[in-house]
Amino acid sequence: MKRLGIFTSHPIPYHILVYRELARRIDLKVFFYSRFGVEKYFDPQFKKEISWDIPLLDGYQYVFLKNRSPGKNFSFWDFINFDILKVLKQEKFDAVLLNSWSYASDWIALFFCLFSRIPVLFRVENAYIHELQKPKWKIYLKKIVLGKFIFSFVNTFLYIGEQNRKFLRYYEVPERKLFPALYCIENDRFANAYDRLCSKRRELRDKWDIPQDAVVIFSGGTKLSRKKRSMDLIRAFADLPTDPKAVLVLIGEGELKEEARAYIKERKIRNIVFTGFVNYSEMPELYIASDILVLPSGAGETWGVVVNEAMCCRLPVIVSDLVGSGEDLVHNGENGFVFKCGDITELTKNIQALVGDDNMRRRFGEKSFEIVKKYSCSAVAEAIEKAL
Repeated sequence: MKRLGIFTSHPIPYHILVYRELARRIDLKVFFYSRFGVEKYFDPQFKKEISWDIPLLDGYQYVFLKNRSPGKNFSFWDFINFDILKVLKQEKFDAVLLNSWSYASDWIALFFCLFSRIPVLFRVENAYIHELQKPKWKIYLKKIVLGKFIFSFVNTFLYIGEQNRKFLRYYEVPERKLFPALYCIENDRFANAYDRLCSKRRELRDKWDIPQDAVVIFSGGTKLSRKKRSMDLIRAFADLPTDPKAVLVLIGEGELKEEARAYIKERKIRNIVFTGFVNYSEMPELYIASDILVLPSGAGETWGVVVNEAMCCRLPVIVSDLVGSGEDLVHNGENGFVFKCGDITELTKNIQALVGDDNMRRRFGEKSFEIVKKYSCSAVAEAIEKAL
């Protein structure tokens, strides 16, 4: 049985699902640079202590490495785990998988593997369309450091979607090194929640203070932030032709909360529901209580797992052209729409098309479910196993 070591910053819920599936297939051990996310932490935007209400450490072997850095901001020097060297000497892995090159510990693991001739697999999330927005000098430098040097020594690249594949090809990774490991969620969990709760939609709307006869536009993302471009959605909603049935549900808190409330008050916008913080286990309820998902994010949204989640719950989706998953998950005019990021007029038009057409929403929602099926944890685990 092949032995794989994964080195990564901390337990990330959507990665954990793949680790569990991999652990059923190969000899897997995951090494975390920090305990972030496992214990309660104070989120300054939510202004409260946050803890995930799902198990993050079940179903696979893991080790928390000692971090020599006092930093807590997820910058390059915030993870310095020299124990990686001892681990790699002792474990004799057939291969090592890295999820980023963003931290000093990633580079410690990478260079040890290169000098020790341990095969390296990369599964990073960078999107080509975001890369083109960076300064030319930075791209030029990366083409030398990454394209000409580091990437030439990496054995396999597992791309999460088409934008990620284009990013890797842009930095001259040859096709023979590319394997699809498409970004996924726990599809069954959301699909089963839909089957279980769909008949209780009225109760769910009562729970979240959503009018029963509303056509609900649900904001993608857990925070009201500039990255998510939350104000774009609020402005588009404000520009909708008067429709007493249209309701916008905004999830989370965040840096834009006060700006959003001030704008809503100034424009006298009605029919907006603020949910506050929503933990992971309750997310299916809001998808099922909604009719449309909108994710207007800008640069930095390398994928957008809320799109997968919404599609598992049979929702039509509207995303900006800077959302990394748009090229893969959103078939324009079939299960949703892709609009130019920042184009409020186009976004308003797309929302209005779905708000005003019950049949279109149902048709798009069923197509969403059909498309998202192949983006599964078992498919990703199988791809990684084949790449070893």
